[in-house]
Amino acid sequence: MLSETYLNSVSNKLPREPGVSEEAQNRAKKDAEARRWYVIHTYSGYENKVKQNLEHRIESMEMDDQIFRVIVPTEEEIEIKNGQRRTVNKKIYGGFVLVHMRLTDDSWYVVRNTPRVTGFVGSGVVPVPLAKSEVEAIFSRATGHGPKHAIAIDEGAA
Repeated sequence: MLSETYLNSVSNKLPREPGVSEEAQNRAKKDAEARRWYVIHTYSGYENKVKQNLEHRIESMEMDDQIFRVIVPTEEEIEIKNGQRRTVNKKIYGGFVLVHMRLTDDSWYVVRNTPRVTGFVGSGVVPVPLAKSEVEAIFSRATGHGPKHAIAIDEGAA
């Protein structure tokens, strides 16, 4: 892991974008740092509906400058059942949805009061953001190289 001092020294040596003030670049950097991934707990089986409801609320309440992405992590799986082979998307974490957002009182309110959301994952009242390593692990699993195999065997089928 690179130290913050090293990152700051390197970023100070990077060329500045023409026509963009240093203050604007610093603001953009702070904005990017404030964006974090959070996990929300939902009613099991309603993850896609929560995603749809939350995206609608973001649009209608004009929160797209604070809540950026809503994702239900899935992975492809090849399922063989009754001799039929088909590819299905399976949820990686049932009952959970990922939200990329800047945590403010307003963004917290919009997410927390979305129908079928039971709350943020974290200890206590304050939501805890995912570590970068956790986010990378989730996305690498969701965008894995090819589908997994699952074989359903019925009782008595031998």
